[in-house]
Amino acid sequence: MQLALYQPDIAQNTGTLLRLGACLGVPVHVIGPAGFDLSDKALRRAGMDYLESATLVRHDGWTAFLAFVAARERRIVLATTKASLPYTDHAFGPADVLLLGRESAGVPDAVQDRADARVTIPMRPGLRSINVALAGAMILGEAFRQTQAFPPTVLPSPDG
Repeated sequence: MQLALYQPDIAQNTGTLLRLGACLGVPVHVIGPAGFDLSDKALRRAGMDYLESATLVRHDGWTAFLAFVAARERRIVLATTKASLPYTDHAFGPADVLLLGRESAGVPDAVQDRADARVTIPMRPGLRSINVALAGAMILGEAFRQTQAFPPTVLPSPDG
């Protein structure tokens, strides 16, 4: 399972998803251009202390990302408010890449059309969307539950 962010424009959401990826062992792909400085130095300055534990894969653009996905025969599962399939009804596979759109604009139609599956988070009527980092965490959690991909739990020893 992997996460991909399409041209993210809010550094804090990207940082949150990188931290999630670090904690769960999930690579995070950033499909450029990003709307902020994505250098290692800038991420460290922003307090991204999990950067050393994260797997960040940068792609110059959509075409480069598609080449990556095609070479590895992965499915793209797009999280979008335009889908009708609830994410809990989708059958995730361990090689899926969960694609999240830009906070300000989602993804263009060409990206929507290329996705192998489109899922949504059911919400109350009249509300626009859930924060992209929260949406990614919710959907990734379900995908991990379905594929039993959570890292093994290490419990503290009884004596401390």
